[in-house]
Amino acid sequence: MKNSNQKIIKTFRKNLFILGVLFLLTACNEKPTEANEDIEDVEEVTNTSDIVWNVKAILPDGKSLDIKAIDKEGKTFDIKAIQNSDQDSFLDIKAIVDDQKVAVKILVSDDQFAPIKAIEKTKVAYDIVAITAEGEKMEVKGIVRSGNIVVIKAIDKAGKFYGIKAISPSGQMNDVKGIKINIKEKEMTMRGFNVYAHVKAMHPSANEDDFKPKVKPKKNSKKKEKEFKRIIWNIKAVTLKGENLDVKAFDVEGNQFDVKAAQDDEQHSFMNIKAFVNGSELPVKILVSEDEYSPVKAIGRDGTIYDIKALTKDGTKLDVKGISRSGNLIHVKAINTDGEMYGIKAFAPDGELNDVKGIKIFERTKELSIRGNDVYAHLKAIKQ
Repeated sequence: MKNSNQKIIKTFRKNLFILGVLFLLTACNEKPTEANEDIEDVEEVTNTSDIVWNVKAILPDGKSLDIKAIDKEGKTFDIKAIQNSDQDSFLDIKAIVDDQKVAVKILVSDDQFAPIKAIEKTKVAYDIVAITAEGEKMEVKGIVRSGNIVVIKAIDKAGKFYGIKAISPSGQMNDVKGIKINIKEKEMTMRGFNVYAHVKAMHPSANEDDFKPKVKPKKNSKKKEKEFKRIIWNIKAVTLKGENLDVKAFDVEGNQFDVKAAQDDEQHSFMNIKAFVNGSELPVKILVSEDEYSPVKAIGRDGTIYDIKALTKDGTKLDVKGISRSGNLIHVKAINTDGEMYGIKAFAPDGELNDVKGIKIFERTKELSIRGNDVYAHLKAIKQ
């Protein structure tokens, strides 16, 4: 009986060891199902020194109110926009807590207006408020979503809204807004909090300051809100001579498909770039690569990759690549056979232009994985 028990114990230990090894191997090969900002994989980004922009609520009379993060004891911390490169059109918003830069996010909520919090690595969250000269605190909230952006306002006791701006040392102003990459409500889970949108400072867009919360119709109301008619922007590479070249997606057989920017709501400062393939709209991304220039690809629903090319008049296909990084932006160019680089633009039907750029939400190299493809940056048409 003793020998039998010993054999059973030895067998149990052996099986337990094998299971442990299998678990570790499986865990190492698993990919996250959603973005996780806590991954410590930070890409080295060349910069000299940060330029710090103040963040303020702007009143109708031109006066401004400080925007602060506040803890449960009432202690306040500065909120700043951080410019860490030569570009100033897509800047991070951070709370400065004990000399640490803390991420600021809009959270998922069932409330009418979405809460905005600074979230520490210790899983402590700070409210974001505007403070008057008399010490009155106004809530700062995400008040309405339009496409990929969420309008952020300070709200006084009377329910009036005040815009939030980032102001550079030279007096330049950017809009502070929420940015969505994911079409779903939840972008990601960060330190236990469900994130609705990422807070950034971007070049002003003429129409977004006037966006107001949409009133939900009453149950018995027959009045329907007017639906926005989608606007499709053309994507072109602009040569040094000012010629516009079509940008297309290609499959392995050489079939070509349209690549467009889709304006699905009133805002047009931050639009998706899609490849229109056989009735599907495929995301276009910059992929992680060890090459000198990063490949720009459309990703099919089954993980199939489509090349993105610019077409010359004689049908020559030019590579479209992410050629360099400036802070949160990746500069995207078409490259001809002589090595000349052409900017990529989105053209509205009325002639308005947006730049086509790669957008990075996180500091790390890999943003996320889509159907087995590691994404370096998200391709968007943004206001410049």
